[in-house]
Amino acid sequence: MPASELRAEGIAARLSAAGLTPRVERHQEVTSIEAEVPESLSADSWREVLEAVAEADRFGLLANSLNGRTLWAAVRTVAPATGDVREPGRQR
Repeated sequence: MPASELRAEGIAARLSAAGLTPRVERHQEVTSIEAEVPESLSADSWREVLEAVAEADRFGLLANSLNGRTLWAAVRTVAPATGDVREPGRQR
């Protein structure tokens, strides 16, 4: 199993252990993990959740009055392209 997949599965397992129900989707360049966050999540559980998603390449929280709160994380499955290197320290 690739390291990126292990990381994504580890994040999902930690979210589950914190009381959330994660959804994992594999895409061409990233694996995404999403979970609905209940209003009643304790401070200790929030800490566990944030430590889990900090292992991802990107993460965030979508919140609105219609859909509640959705935590998301993304783990790259391929190395990002760096573009052309023009000179030391200058990439485009």
